[in-house]
Amino acid sequence: MPDEACFLYILDGEYKSISEDEELRILKEESLLMKCGHYLSQMFPNGTNGQYEALAIHFYPEMLKKIYDNSLPSFLKKYNFAFHSNMVKLEASILIKKYIESLLFYFENPQLVTEDILILKLKEIILLLLQTENSPKVIEILNNLFSKKTFSFKEIIEAHIFSNVSITELAQLTHHSLSSFKREFKKIYQDTPANYIKKKRIEKAAELLLVSDQSISHIAYDCCFQDIAHFSRSFKAVYGHSPSKYRLSFKDK
Repeated sequence: MPDEACFLYILDGEYKSISEDEELRILKEESLLMKCGHYLSQMFPNGTNGQYEALAIHFYPEMLKKIYDNSLPSFLKKYNFAFHSNMVKLEASILIKKYIESLLFYFENPQLVTEDILILKLKEIILLLLQTENSPKVIEILNNLFSKKTFSFKEIIEAHIFSNVSITELAQLTHHSLSSFKREFKKIYQDTPANYIKKKRIEKAAELLLVSDQSISHIAYDCCFQDIAHFSRSFKAVYGHSPSKYRLSFKDK
């Protein structure tokens, strides 16, 4: 969303939003505020009824200037935050839920909608967002709604080493084709993306084995290995021991 921002409310199913530096999963009746930026989206249907449904409200700078008479709203002028995040998750709220119900009424009865009502509803959601438990972060994002935050290639890679973002998705987040992404990665890290990321995940797993009492399967999952057998083989190839023997050998010492 290079020239717009968005408030997204999940009516059914789940939604995963991935920005250049973070990843959020939003459940039914939860919502997400996203500022101007670059995102990947994954939508998951409800496991019971197989449905996914969401309602999105898009914010455009020209429209906000128009409804606020070409100036920032007074509640934003009070703050001057540097921005650290592109998005914020908002927990289920009765105020937000009732607001969504009122919008759905207008979707079902479009003949009742006027421009004045649209302006009123747009201002209403902004005010309601400021009443949420995460209002400090909401204010930060609203202050920088249309300010693009740039991330370096390395910042994006390091932010997603321990998430389930694929190589293809990393290429998209860094604004590269897959082939140019691999060339740029090789130039910076002197390794392929797959090898480098796997090495970093195994290093983290080795550290956790020594400082944590979590099960090996739990550690493997935390380090983005979905297959325990594959994790054990990969770990042994690097450290010469299975994860369990590696943990025991250091505990004995």
